[in-house]
Amino acid sequence: MSSPEDILRLKQLKETEPIQEAWDNWISTREALRETTTLLDDPELRSMASEEYAMLTESLTEIVKTRFPAILVPPSRTAHLSALMELKSGVGGSEASLFLGEMLRMYLRLAPASGWKADVVASNELDVGGTRDAVVEFKGPGAYDALQWESGVHRVQRVPATEQSGRMHTSTVAVVVLPLVEDSEAHKEELYSMDDIKIEVMRSKGAGGQHVNKTESAVRLTHIPTGISVAMQDERSQHQNRRRAFQVLSSRLMQVKLTREMEERRASRRNLVKSADRSDKIRTYNYAQERVTDHRIGLSLRNLTSVMEADGLQEFVSAIKRDHEESQMEDMLQEE
Repeated sequence: MSSPEDILRLKQLKETEPIQEAWDNWISTREALRETTTLLDDPELRSMASEEYAMLTESLTEIVKTRFPAILVPPSRTAHLSALMELKSGVGGSEASLFLGEMLRMYLRLAPASGWKADVVASNELDVGGTRDAVVEFKGPGAYDALQWESGVHRVQRVPATEQSGRMHTSTVAVVVLPLVEDSEAHKEELYSMDDIKIEVMRSKGAGGQHVNKTESAVRLTHIPTGISVAMQDERSQHQNRRRAFQVLSSRLMQVKLTREMEERRASRRNLVKSADRSDKIRTYNYAQERVTDHRIGLSLRNLTSVMEADGLQEFVSAIKRDHEESQMEDMLQEE
């Protein structure tokens, strides 16, 4: 039977395998590049050597820019968490609500391709079309780490279908992504004490029906120390609404905790976790130019349709993840 020391040693060895593999790959590729460089002076082999040289140079660049940062950056403490996404229409009236509905479908398409299960737990549909606001759960490891960078204001520029003069309108949708915290995680993280929670019950307000307004099923929770308030009425019973409300409250408190810890670590450096009330735009969807631009990393894709179908969105998610890893590497080097 293996001793605790042996188990720890095996675990540490397993954790270093990706680093050793990447380093061995770097060494062998660099050596192959040196050998190829000597062939560039041979007239008969120059053409073939040039192609090999370009390929090896590209491989070395990929190792430095992608593989090394990915394995050297400390593992994310939130890698196991699912995500809770809140979308709210901003300026632009009905056009903002219409675009929110399209964004909602975009994220729902992204979920299965990423291995997550998506569930719309609350939404406010408008009679004229579109969605005023929505809350979505994305369940699966890595969902929060991938989607957290979607937090911020998304701006759409296009000519509404109802605009007869052909004038372009600008509308916005605010997105907030929180870590989805289950009861066990909330207890483990000690996010709140029940003594700090004010619980109110009330009658649900809705479009009618036999159930609505006959029982006090709606629930509002207020975390007294922070003033964070959550109201939930979409479920059929007070028990279900209470459970949902505590889940959302825990997620918001977890986000506050993560943001505070990051700010403490990074001090005066730029804060990569976006707060719920930020007003500056992070991405613009320009329909006339068929272009989507992420303003944080300066990346533009001239394939808006692909982004809205979620395929192109994955490019933004991956690019921002790489940017975050590079930023963490810079922090580690500065701390040294």
